[in-house]
Amino acid sequence: MRYDFDRLIERKKTDSTKWDNVKTLFGSDDVLPLWVADTDFPAPAPVVEAIVKRAEHPVYGYTRVPAGLIEAIVQRLDNRFGWRIDPSWLVFTPDVVSAVNAAVRAYSGPGGKVIVQSPAYPPFWSSVTNNRATAIANELKLVDGRYEIDFEALEQDFRDPMVRAMILCSPHNPVGRVWSPEELTRMGKLALSEKVPVITDEIHCELLYKGQRHYPFASLSEDFLMNSVTCMAPSKTFNLAGLRSAFAVIPNESLRVKFNEARVGLMGGVGLFGYVAMEAAFRYGDEWLEQVMAYIEGNRDFAIEYLRENVPKIVPIKPDGTYLLWLDCRRLGLAPAELRTFFNSKAKVGLNDGPSFGAGGEGFQRMNLGCPRSILDEALKRIEAAVKTL
Repeated sequence: MRYDFDRLIERKKTDSTKWDNVKTLFGSDDVLPLWVADTDFPAPAPVVEAIVKRAEHPVYGYTRVPAGLIEAIVQRLDNRFGWRIDPSWLVFTPDVVSAVNAAVRAYSGPGGKVIVQSPAYPPFWSSVTNNRATAIANELKLVDGRYEIDFEALEQDFRDPMVRAMILCSPHNPVGRVWSPEELTRMGKLALSEKVPVITDEIHCELLYKGQRHYPFASLSEDFLMNSVTCMAPSKTFNLAGLRSAFAVIPNESLRVKFNEARVGLMGGVGLFGYVAMEAAFRYGDEWLEQVMAYIEGNRDFAIEYLRENVPKIVPIKPDGTYLLWLDCRRLGLAPAELRTFFNSKAKVGLNDGPSFGAGGEGFQRMNLGCPRSILDEALKRIEAAVKTL
């Protein structure tokens, strides 16, 4: 089947977080939203068909985890990444953020410290403060237009006796790095040396550009496997965020027991249609995924070239993966509050504000490339026109 990702699908008045909150978040209805990480593309046809078929049965009662879904996850991780897992390692959660919160609560809790590589997805920071722990920002280094890990600083961070966990984002949100096996191994060895479990958010693991390969952290060694909680979901890959479906892979029984104890009474499982959609996506979504990633890669290259030619003061950081583009706006010479006002009020483009990502986010903005190219083109033209007024 051929998908048309240029097609404009009206999302206003559907209670869309992205489109129906524009005035509340950005101050005006005419702001073009390219912020929250869902896309404006229709879900894969097999997913829609599976949901419709299940919806035709008129009873929507409590639902157990389908055996077929467990099989689909095991097969997918093996086929895509060469990682063979045991079904007993799986724990289902509504989303990755819930899983990260449960893991922080389980392994750190009040008074502990958690390493977060900054700039970082904002819910990582709140997952630490929610559980009365303290975040340590291991700030990534921007070297010649590409982010690298500051391993010297990371080694020092791990030596803090109060560090109880590390949150690793792979591929990284917002900077778009797909970490190499060498980088992951070096991080993993540091964590092992201090007996610190690694909580990995790998939700973007299938959103890769040509020439890139994702390595699940836990797949690199038996020691890493037993010292990790791997959080995954189909939500970003197949645009299913509203269906609230995710899972964690926790091979270490002790870590798994602590994780489940931490979530008791606070977090349920996946809903009926979330299970249905996840299995359909993992079994039948590859044709759609191949096409959407080719389209998003075109969007990435289009945006980078447009900014290079027309708005050279805004420097995009070319991502290895994700549909997110991290924009270095420091050459505009605006203070953080001024930069936010500039995009919201002058450019009329709603982006994610850099400071919300923590240390290293000042002077940056995050743009969502998961939209028809006509919307992206309009957003870039608005930004160009606004910059010319400075």
